[in-house]
Amino acid sequence: MRDLGRWLAPYRQPRVAAMVCLGFSAGLPFLLVFQTLTAWLAQSGVERGRIGLISLIGITYSIKFFWAPVVDRLPLPGLTRALGRRRSWMLLAQCGLAAGLLGMALGDPAQDLQAMVLCALLVAFASATQDISIDAWRIEAAPASQQGAMAAAYQLGYRFGLIAAGTGALVLAGEYGWRTSYGVMTALVGVGMFTTLLIPEPEASISRDTAVREQRVVDFLEAKAHWPAGLRRAGGWFIGAVVCPFVDFFARNGLATGALILAFVGLFRVTDITMGVMANPFYLAVGYTLPQIGVIAKGYGVVLSIVGAFAGGAAIARFGTIRSLIAGGILVIASNLTFATLAWSDSPSLSGLALVISADNFASGFAGTAFIAYLSGLTNTAYTATQYALFSSLFTLPGKLIASQSGYVADAVGWPLFFLYTSALGIPALVLLVWLTRRLPAPAK
Repeated sequence: MRDLGRWLAPYRQPRVAAMVCLGFSAGLPFLLVFQTLTAWLAQSGVERGRIGLISLIGITYSIKFFWAPVVDRLPLPGLTRALGRRRSWMLLAQCGLAAGLLGMALGDPAQDLQAMVLCALLVAFASATQDISIDAWRIEAAPASQQGAMAAAYQLGYRFGLIAAGTGALVLAGEYGWRTSYGVMTALVGVGMFTTLLIPEPEASISRDTAVREQRVVDFLEAKAHWPAGLRRAGGWFIGAVVCPFVDFFARNGLATGALILAFVGLFRVTDITMGVMANPFYLAVGYTLPQIGVIAKGYGVVLSIVGAFAGGAAIARFGTIRSLIAGGILVIASNLTFATLAWSDSPSLSGLALVISADNFASGFAGTAFIAYLSGLTNTAYTATQYALFSSLFTLPGKLIASQSGYVADAVGWPLFFLYTSALGIPALVLLVWLTRRLPAPAK
């Protein structure tokens, strides 16, 4: 019991509890502009081609690093003085979420598709902006020793948000209509707003090396005293907000090692992203029904991912980030191998489906917590939003590119070899991580 109490101690911190609510606020809008929205569009008679094009709204999440420097450095008149730089941007983004979702609730894609798309774009942009500010707050609000618990709490809240925006929104739409459903989702944005107003603004520290780099910006601007004032201010802001975060990262890690760290970040989630694209087609191909997939994969599986997320947080507190990250990578590879055994089975059973989904979701939750904690440790709190936005955008890009060809691979080699292939995709990231641990100390403990 004493060991259990020690493992659970990080989750009793008030800021960790607040992270659950912020995670919910981050997860809520995601499906409302993706799968849930596509169901509404399909029911309204929108052509499949147009639905596919509308899904490009999702690219907003992958390019958020372009405006992360603005969130990192630009003060908001009135709001920043009252709430601080992290909470002010958080609240502004949540207001944008509420406005966009309300516009969708009042709209009708069958009558005015363009207005619906514009509102969805506002939701996606506000959601990505909220992600930037929440990630920055999470990293700055707690010491490195609590980042595992913060990451686990974020994942728990995020999944609750996905459940509300997925299952909850669809059930409401079936009973009361789409407008009521999206109206309720608009009201749920209040969870994030209320939390933002209650949480404290973190005090970000700036290292001596960072201060030197910022002084170089001042020195550069003084050397450009002959420039027009507006151009000097713009140049100073660009150097401090955009250039310095990248200079800082490579200055701390070295050019070669920094490049390998970024390569690891881009490769670590390739296995589960690639497998995830083909998961539902695989379930259907081997004979499972949609209700069976929905109950086990979308219900039972979510529970196991939450268990995995908290197990990952506890492992970080006990064994450290790097060991937990290695364990998470191995678990993901092993879970993909369980899919291969199911594919080889002559008569796949529901118990077999439950087993592989349990392994997959637990591994994904465990590895996700460790990975978030690792990325958090890579950032400098002087540039938290910009650097973390870069990392979080980077880690999905290679996986999405490789996953885009996963259907062709599955058709060419068959399901058993396909899952051996996805398992093998995780090996380069583990090799890089082991190599990096020998060159650098763990970024977070």
